[in-house]
Amino acid sequence: MKNPLSIIGSVILAALSELGRLSVFSATAISHMVRPPLYWRLIAQQMWFIGYNSLPVVGLTALFTGAALAQQIFIGGSRFNAESVVPGVVVIAIVRELGPVLGGLMVAGRVSSAMAAELGTMRVTEQIDALVTLSTDPFKYLITPRLIAAVITLPLLILVANTLGVLGGYIIGTERLDLNGTTYLQVTIDFMKAADVYSSLVKAAVFGFFIALMGSYHGYNSRGGAQGVGKATTNAVVSAFIAILISNLVITVIVFGGAS
Repeated sequence: MKNPLSIIGSVILAALSELGRLSVFSATAISHMVRPPLYWRLIAQQMWFIGYNSLPVVGLTALFTGAALAQQIFIGGSRFNAESVVPGVVVIAIVRELGPVLGGLMVAGRVSSAMAAELGTMRVTEQIDALVTLSTDPFKYLITPRLIAAVITLPLLILVANTLGVLGGYIIGTERLDLNGTTYLQVTIDFMKAADVYSSLVKAAVFGFFIALMGSYHGYNSRGGAQGVGKATTNAVVSAFIAILISNLVITVIVFGGAS
């Protein structure tokens, strides 16, 4: 029977080793992002896949979340005769947190898994090795377009998500909760600040990078045939979720740590 300390040490060393490999992979990918040549056709294809094809799921998530949030805030506010806070709280919650985070998580579930599965299949079928044989840099051809496309596309998706989230709250507020539409919009505008929008876009770009990075990393390094591809797909989604939640906390503390 192994010593418990030995087991803990093995787990920590394995985690640090994986973190080191991920760091080297990230540094290599970033260096290729800022050095030519860039395959713009592949970047455009990935932008279409990540952005346009993710619009339905991100839009519906934001719309219904905003509507449900407005309903819940109204119920809570009515206990203190503060129903008028609904528009302000909805716009702050959606733009600062729920829009970027929920949108990022939905895209991660769809995109990270697809990237890991695609690259993992290419790895186990030796297509990546064939690229190297043909003197094509796999990072330039496979990884860089995905990272650039995700960093560009996610802020655009989150802008749409924020708009639809606020719209969902407006629809519920005016149609079900008997709030004045003009007042609702005015309060929304008054409460929303430029810093809220900027932080939302920064979060989206960071989330996009982690979504593409985790999908690419786990797919690119997958081993063991179909079972390995399945494991890489699962690990990509879980890793992207964790990275999104951690980076969201870090950005929130940095931007709003001392702000009102």
